[in-house]
Amino acid sequence: MEEFKDDINKKPLSWKEYLVVASLLFGLFFGAGNLIFPIHLGQLSGANWGMATFGFLVTAVLLPLLAVLAISASHAKGVYDIGKPLGPKFALIFMVLIHLTLGPLFATPRTASISFSVGLAPVLPQKYVKISLLIFSAIFFILAFIIAYKQSTILSSIGKVLNPLFLILLFSVFLLAAHSPMGAAKNQSATSAYQAMPFFNGFLQGYNTMDALAGLAFGYTIVSAVNQLGKTSAKSNAKVTARAGVIATSAIGVIYIGLIWLGATTLNHFKIAPEGGTTFNQIVTYYLGDVGHALLATLVTLTCLTTAVGLIAAFAQDFHRSFKKISYHAWLAIMTFVSFITANFGLDTIIAWSTPMLMFLYPIAMVLIILSISGTLFDHDPVVYYWGVGLTLIPAIFDMLASFPPAISQQGWALALKSIQYRFLPFSDIGMDWVIPTVLGLAIGFAVHFYHKVKLQDA
Repeated sequence: MEEFKDDINKKPLSWKEYLVVASLLFGLFFGAGNLIFPIHLGQLSGANWGMATFGFLVTAVLLPLLAVLAISASHAKGVYDIGKPLGPKFALIFMVLIHLTLGPLFATPRTASISFSVGLAPVLPQKYVKISLLIFSAIFFILAFIIAYKQSTILSSIGKVLNPLFLILLFSVFLLAAHSPMGAAKNQSATSAYQAMPFFNGFLQGYNTMDALAGLAFGYTIVSAVNQLGKTSAKSNAKVTARAGVIATSAIGVIYIGLIWLGATTLNHFKIAPEGGTTFNQIVTYYLGDVGHALLATLVTLTCLTTAVGLIAAFAQDFHRSFKKISYHAWLAIMTFVSFITANFGLDTIIAWSTPMLMFLYPIAMVLIILSISGTLFDHDPVVYYWGVGLTLIPAIFDMLASFPPAISQQGWALALKSIQYRFLPFSDIGMDWVIPTVLGLAIGFAVHFYHKVKLQDA
């Protein structure tokens, strides 16, 4: 993005222009995948759904908005630039890890597996589920590849119709549930984790949306859109992005609150499912019958296909930019094929194996977001980044190892490391052991920066 000291457009933006940016932000952050985690959170938290919601909104709504503001405030063009103060090697590794998480390892395969689990899996005999997922995901990703290969805008055009239909269906369910709830959320029992620490467990559950990572990876799209409206100075760009972001994230927050409450009301009728896709299908079928299920399956599949096209195209573009010897179309093919393979492990497995990566990346992303927004206070001095991120890395690695599925986390060496973690890092039991090292690292980094600054002034 070309940088300007002043705005090309001096006039204030109209509400319509703000809504255009807000709708772009909404589309960036809200997909079918964002339905399943709040509903699951509601089932897990039961009567404590209010405090769990508060924690969830911090990482699933506030943090993604801050991620986009970080891109705007630091003039970054993506994840690489956000990590660049720590050196090109760190920036490249961080970018690759985020794109692999949003790309072929977790988020992109999840688009197919969510579509399948919501649409087809509930009506299939168990013995046909695996082969059906194989066929469904093959068709799904072939279509996604063809559309992305031709760089067709057909899905974005369809999306203008799909998204309103999807929201109408969702709010219809909300109204029916408010009029005739399955049960009183305040009377439902919470799982043991949510009886003790509902806020912090909701906070960690928000990682699963991956929206803070998406904000870093695709936030430049929003910044560019604001730039095209003539708000080209850093201050104005950030101001417009913030205002539009508040509109978009407020809407998403309202939807999340409704979904979490809805999940908590289901416990009189349905058992806690391993993931929210099954529960969402049960809710829609309960209120709208088979017609509702068919409509939901269609809308979720098309919405997820739109998301998949965007993700594989963004992955291919960014990786071609960083690794130019491989063409855009070759990266597109690699991304699509690996996503297809991963999708066939099933939604439960994808979620289980994505958790360790998110436990590792989110604390680091949070520190980089804070430092990018506040960078002018310390002249983006790398020493602050080194101390802040450096001390965050240690607990992040411990949290990653502890949250792996039993095949890794129950190994002798992993249990020995977990014992060290619980002994020396406070709040390890709730996955928040990075907080004290991070605050300490930032404090040391700022102290060193200002010490050097004062020393230079006195020289």
